[in-house]
Amino acid sequence: MKKALIIVDVQNDFCEGGALAVPGANEVIPYINALMEENEYDQIVLTQDWHPANHKSFASNNDRKVGESIILNGVPQFMWPDHCIQGTFGAEFHKDLNRERATHVIQKGKNVEIDSYSGFQDNNHFMKTGLDDFLKYHDIQLLEIVGLAMDYCVKYTCIDAVNSGYVTCLHFNGTRAVNVKPDNGRDAIYDMIQKGVTVLG
Repeated sequence: MKKALIIVDVQNDFCEGGALAVPGANEVIPYINALMEENEYDQIVLTQDWHPANHKSFASNNDRKVGESIILNGVPQFMWPDHCIQGTFGAEFHKDLNRERATHVIQKGKNVEIDSYSGFQDNNHFMKTGLDDFLKYHDIQLLEIVGLAMDYCVKYTCIDAVNSGYVTCLHFNGTRAVNVKPDNGRDAIYDMIQKGVTVLG
């Protein structure tokens, strides 16, 4: 069974000091690097949040405060601080992440009108990112998933992976939650297990 490691959004804005820093984010980088060193993967894919500056998920572009919610093109949208803007330092992968073994990069969140938490598709399920096509082209059947943040982009990438027919495993030690609400991370784990994701300690 061919397997791939999917590394979700280990970017400066989600790490310590970033515009949307995930608590404990930097702790996952050595774990992810060790996974790549100690395991044989047929593919290693990086996902990258890659927003235009006028993206409508940003509170600043809607005259809203960070943390408010709006309905954006028919789906609820949390209002985020400006983050991972195309071509900025914040959108770059963290310097400590070993990218030498990465075989492919998937950029997401490029459409101004709709956010894209999942590495597979936007939140409206209108536009695919090309990740599923890439994995199927390479006959990948098993996905191991790590990265940021557990309760958003990692969660939706995992669930879409299951729904796309992959055996899907989340490395718990390779992810951290935003925890906008204190229980978000815990609830995300529960949701993923319910959907068929295997959580590895």
